[in-house]
Amino acid sequence: STYNHLSSWLTDTRNLTNPSTVIFLIGNKSDLESTREVTYEEAKNFADEHGLLFAEASAMTGQNVEEAFLETARKIYQSIKDGRLDLNSSETGVQHKPAQPGRTTLSNDAQTNKENCSC
Repeated sequence: STYNHLSSWLTDTRNLTNPSTVIFLIGNKSDLESTREVTYEEAKNFADEHGLLFAEASAMTGQNVEEAFLETARKIYQSIKDGRLDLNSSETGVQHKPAQPGRTTLSNDAQTNKENCSC
């Protein structure tokens, strides 16, 4: 029944958020293949048709859980770099906080990471 409500929830989300909001459709409990009600292809097609990121995940096994968070963060970061999200605008839902020593960054710039390293 959750899958059947996706279209209306997506419409609500898009009406209430910034147009650059990153939306990730995650099919959960991928470890329970025998009780699957929505095929991977069906969910993937929905995500593709609506411009959503998509993955299946399992909290039980940990499959794709961290990856989903990291991919969402990467997309948000890319939107900031491309100027689609403005850190100075409260409407974006993104708040800038200075980097903290020892925290993972999303930058692929090894030199920047090394300069901020606290080790």
